[in-house]
Amino acid sequence: MNETAEKVDVVVVGAGIVGICAAVFLAEAGRKVVVVDRTGVCEETSSGNAAALAFTDMLPMAHKGMGRQVPKWLTDPLGPLSIPPAYLPRLLPWLIRFVAAGRPGRYETSLAAQASMMKLAEREWNDLFDRSGTRAMLREHGSLELYESEAEFRASLPGWAARERFGVAFRHLGKAELADYQPGLSPGFVRGTFVPEWKNVADPKLLGKALWSYAETMGARFIQARVAAVRESPAGVAVTLEGGVALEGARAVVAAGAWSHFLARGLGDRVPLETERGYNTTLPSGAFDVRRQLVFPGHGFVITPLSTGLRIGGAVELGGLDRPPNYARSRAMLEKAGRFLPGLDPTGGREWMGYRPSLPDSLPVIGRSRASENVVYAFGHGHLGLTQAAAAGRLVRDLLLGKPPAIALDPFSPQRF
Repeated sequence: MNETAEKVDVVVVGAGIVGICAAVFLAEAGRKVVVVDRTGVCEETSSGNAAALAFTDMLPMAHKGMGRQVPKWLTDPLGPLSIPPAYLPRLLPWLIRFVAAGRPGRYETSLAAQASMMKLAEREWNDLFDRSGTRAMLREHGSLELYESEAEFRASLPGWAARERFGVAFRHLGKAELADYQPGLSPGFVRGTFVPEWKNVADPKLLGKALWSYAETMGARFIQARVAAVRESPAGVAVTLEGGVALEGARAVVAAGAWSHFLARGLGDRVPLETERGYNTTLPSGAFDVRRQLVFPGHGFVITPLSTGLRIGGAVELGGLDRPPNYARSRAMLEKAGRFLPGLDPTGGREWMGYRPSLPDSLPVIGRSRASENVVYAFGHGHLGLTQAAAAGRLVRDLLLGKPPAIALDPFSPQRF
């Protein structure tokens, strides 16, 4: 690994979609970029997500009304939100911050910040698709949110009103209209909401790899290795790899997803990051003719048609990084999908689990390290990593190049906690 002794302009730690977008923006700006990751480009959490560019999904996770659902969900170990009992004591400080983030004043602050991030993300993705030649991987069919009772539909209305304040378009549907948007649904659904501006990508892993190929044309390089620490150095930043070898860079970006807070701690920043463990099953493409992403809010999962299959997944398991996967959660969602789409062929599926890096106020960390202005953080996007990756890449580039940020960054500060 002779290249590890080489001086570079920027070392990006993490080759998920956020790290890749940061690398693209920096390489476009003429910087010599090296990306380091323990596995590969978009091989972990960024490979198996629901493929959504959810620019309209700006409600913080601790939104009004969710608190009423949580006790019911926690009684179901296979439900939309699960906390393994043995993990609860370790999780408690995060949960206290999460509850506090749902208070009206803080909720409104997070909502406004998330809305600004989404507007930027949509603009940056539109431009990046064109620059990178990946627009053919964009799907613009909208999404359909489905409700099993009038009470469930009415409970959703405050959230739609909040989105409407920020210009989100949607249309509420009656039972008789649902088949026009998705034939073959269970008759148990009584209402729906169609969101025309919701977008998806053909396959998130393939998109990430295509963007990386674009970055490589501008000289970006990849090193497969585990990163042990990021520190200040006379040259700017030293990124130490396991085994003791160090990469010297003028600057560094920490975009290592659910592992980022360990590196931030070594730089003096204690970020209360937790891990939403998400599960899914990807079926063969012919399993059912799904026209657009289907959202089941009462059950916490979605069904996404990809170019490579039909992905059924979501839900939240707050269980950290070390517990073994509980694929019974994938199977529970698959069983529900069979009820919601009678005729779904459940055979031939591939189960998966990924680690979503989540912060209690649902906002990512984007900003400089306490220890060094040469280190910028870009992590903690929760289930919106793909959605916000292009915005994060733009903001990281502007921070490192000394340009004014496109949006106010105070709500995303690493030191806000």
